[in-house]
Amino acid sequence: MGLIGLSTANMNAAFADIAKAGGTTVRTWGFNEVTSPNGNYYQSWSGSTPTINTGSTGLQNFGKRMILRDNERELESIFLDNVVAAAKANGIRLIVALTNNWADYGGMDVYVKQILGSSNHDLFYTDASVQTAFKNYVKTFVSRYVNEPTILAWELANEPRCKGSTGTWSGTCTTATITAWAKTMSAYIKSIDSNHLVAIGDEGFYNQPGAATYPYQGSEGVDFDANLAISTVDFGTFHSYPIPWGQSSDPQGWGTQWIADHAASQAKANKPVILEEFGVTDNQATVYTAWWKEVVSSGIAGDLIWQSGSHLSSGDTPNDGYAVYPDGAVYPIMTSHAAALKARA
Repeated sequence: MGLIGLSTANMNAAFADIAKAGGTTVRTWGFNEVTSPNGNYYQSWSGSTPTINTGSTGLQNFGKRMILRDNERELESIFLDNVVAAAKANGIRLIVALTNNWADYGGMDVYVKQILGSSNHDLFYTDASVQTAFKNYVKTFVSRYVNEPTILAWELANEPRCKGSTGTWSGTCTTATITAWAKTMSAYIKSIDSNHLVAIGDEGFYNQPGAATYPYQGSEGVDFDANLAISTVDFGTFHSYPIPWGQSSDPQGWGTQWIADHAASQAKANKPVILEEFGVTDNQATVYTAWWKEVVSSGIAGDLIWQSGSHLSSGDTPNDGYAVYPDGAVYPIMTSHAAALKARA
């Protein structure tokens, strides 16, 4: 769910729409990298030096939280707090991704370009100076919410892969590369914050060379089962976009099997697994009904649609073709599905 730029009132309205449909969790972005400071951003770069924006256009921008210190109520303004307050007011908990595989809002490539002068995306996972910079950002962000129950989980990244938006990489990244990085970063977050869950935020790709379809073949550097086995990863994540992934002949059937396979991985690892993004742009009601039926019957721990839409006073929230709005055909089906998940629990 995109929250950047929304007023507090519109944030509340968007969360209220999700709550009315039975939603309990929202996944959102905890990153926004820029090289030319302008407007709202979380971290700016001058050459190889990052500066975390703790001012009114950065970590203070989302509003206020109230904390108790020496029995005296104080107000501390920080970026995510309007989001936290709006989520809390609507009974919603947050999963926060801490960087992006893709160029949207900066992401991994900004670190690599600014620190190393390189376009090789996968150096984000291996270069010591890049890891130090990312850890510094993570520490600043995560430390602010160690005792905040509205945060459900931290995610290392949105959809980490060996290649990013440009496709440029060193050619040496493998599944072992990203698994090693996930071990390091998940352990680091746990060392800062033992109160919240940690996940990777990956798409759930398997590492089965020679498999019939691309998402199972390991070519993107992700090994779902190996990553789920990491002791400092509390739950697994997977996404489902059959058509962009080349499965256009039967996206509904392929996606149903994809859910079943991750349910099997969940059982094997004895850890929860969630379908945290999924989408088709045609026949949504029919396809989602089938997928939600599989989610419930398979025992998958839960799911989050990509993406929830709202009609706000400022206009409609972003629609990349996947958005589901309260007056659309999918919303009542989603509401029934949420009830079915809660009944199963």
